[in-house]
Parts: sequence; C-alpha cells; structure tokens
Amino acid sequence: MFIKRTQRTLRGKTYTNHLLVESVATERGPRHRVICSLGSLGPAPKAQWLKLAHHLQDSLGGQESFLEHSAEEQALVQKATLAAKGKKERDAGNDICIDLEKVEVEEARQAGTVHVGHQIWQRLGLDQILAEVGFSHKTRLLTQVMTLNRLIEPSSELAMSEWAARSALGDILKEDFSQLNEDRLYRNMDRLYSKRGPIEAALCAKEKSLFSLQESILLYDLTSTYFEGLCLSNPKAKRGYSRDSRPDCKQVVVGLVLDAEGFPRAHEIFAGNRTDSTTVADMLAVLQKRVGKSKDATVVVDRGMAIPKTWQRSKRPAIIGWWPLLSPSGSAILTNMKSRLAGRRSCENLLPAMKASTKCVC
Repeated sequence: MFIKRTQRTLRGKTYTNHLLVESVATERGPRHRVICSLGSLGPAPKAQWLKLAHHLQDSLGGQESFLEHSAEEQALVQKATLAAKGKKERDAGNDICIDLEKVEVEEARQAGTVHVGHQIWQRLGLDQILAEVGFSHKTRLLTQVMTLNRLIEPSSELAMSEWAARSALGDILKEDFSQLNEDRLYRNMDRLYSKRGPIEAALCAKEKSLFSLQESILLYDLTSTYFEGLCLSNPKAKRGYSRDSRPDCKQVVVGLVLDAEGFPRAHEIFAGNRTDSTTVADMLAVLQKRVGKSKDATVVVDRGMAIPKTWQRSKRPAIIGWWPLLSPSGSAILTNMKSRLAGRRSCENLLPAMKASTKCVC
C-alpha cells in the first residue's frame, strides 16, 4: 500500500486529497485500488507518507504496533479500518469459502520431467529415426514411453504401465495409456532389438552433429545379466562367469562401447559363456559395421582383455590398453591419455604410457 495525492479544481478552487491505495493485477494490467480517503493530511510532510502507509497496512492486516503514534495517525487508522470493513461487507457476496482440510487432490500427474524428456526425444530426432526403420506410429509412441521411463523412473515393464498412467505423458502425446500392459511393452522390445543396428547408427550420427563429439578415444567394457528358468528358446543363454554371483543361472554377456564424453556408440549381446577377451574383435567389427570407427581411434579396455590373442584376432588391431579408474579427475585422465598416446600404434608402446598417466584396475 502507499499514499497517492490527487487534486481537483471546482469553481476556481483547487482541492487536495490523499488516498490510501494498493496495486492489484487485472486483465488489463496492474491498477490502483482505493482503500479509503485520508483527506488533506494537514501539515504532515511527504517524507512521512511511506511510514504512515506501512502503519495503515499493518493495522488493516491485524498487526498491532508497540510504537507510540500521534492522535492524527490513530484517527486515520480508525478511518481506514472502517472503510476497509465496509468494503469487505459489500463484497461478501462474491467471496467463496473453502475448507482447506477437505481439499483433496485427484489424479495428480508428473509433468515437469516428462516434458523435459519429451523435448530431448524431439531434439534427437528419435521419432524420425524410428520411422525410417519402418516402425508405425503406435510403436514409436510405446518406444518413447519406455525410453522416458528409463530416463526418469526406471522400472520393470509391469510397473511401467502404471508409471505412464501417473505421468502427463498421455496429455503431451495426446494418447490414452490407460489400457497399456506389460505384454505390449515386451513385444515392443523384441521389435526394437531386431532394428538395433540402424537405430544406433542414426542416433550416433545425430549425437555427433549436435554435440560435436570426437572419436579419438573409445571405452569398451562388459557386464552380464542372468535369467531364472531354463531359457530353452534363447540360444545365447549359457552358464559362465557370473558377475552377479549366480553361477546356477544361465546368462548373457552385454558389451558396450562409449566415447570419451560418455555417449554410447554401440552394444552387442554375446553368449553367456564367452570370456571377456574373445569379445573384443567381434565388438570392434560390430562397431565398424554400424557406426564406423576412426582408424586413429584408441580403444581402451580392461586389463583382462588386453592379451596377445586379442590383438591377433583383430584384422586391424586398435590400440588396446588398460581401463582407467575414473575418479573426479576422470576428464583430466582422458585428456592426458590423448596427448601421451598421440602417434602410438602398438600395444607394447601403449602400456608404459598408460601406467604413467593414470591408475589402473584389474
């Protein structure tokens, strides 16, 4: 609130009046609403108007003052209080009373993170990439749901349908996911797997153009995932070295290649009984076929895969070294590797440079 001075001339005589007003937002922008008229304010200096306005605002809000005020100020406070009370009574018919204890929220949906994920999907052109490999509109929608779930709230296919109903994804995509079930999601995963090659190739090209990615260093490592049951229809499900301490279960080995910035380049599924070192040559062939590999790229692997047999299996061996123990200084390690490995094309020359530049894990 503040005090506003107005003047009006009537029959040659100028009358000065002071109004207690407040700023309110309207459809036409901010406007001044008059609380009450304060008269001429007598000899009160302009420097005290703001102090008086704050006093009036506190009084109208029910806050008592412990300071002493003049009789004129007390009279103005009483006048402003009566005016505000009368205005409140006149507007009482337009008020709506709400019992906050009885307010309930229904169908609250997660919107912020879903919206951001949808924008990333569009920037990467994933819908167009999937359309180019022959996927229908429904399949592209299901794929977006699965991708955003992995990004925002990773869950199983059974819980994924419930998450889609709780999110605002249906509103954003203008699609009803109330009947979505895990069977449709499982079938969609099978369709995606059969087209993983062209999808990875197109996505890598898009990421490279968007983020100006370099191909000087590639990082390759493996993990595994096991199954419950006999898995008779999965020829790659075999018993082998279990990273999950489940040697009783069949498993598959998953190989993944990343660039120095952490962007995935390619992945492949190997039989569960494959040893790590035997996958390197196959993974390099997959990488070359799908997305291409620069002839000067350095492939960094775990020490267990850097053995002479691995180099011999590769028709055109990349430089193979040790997997660095990435810490908060991981970026500096990779930068140091780039400078030290410049021009080196053999594993024998690589190992001393790797040992001098970073810590290593077995």
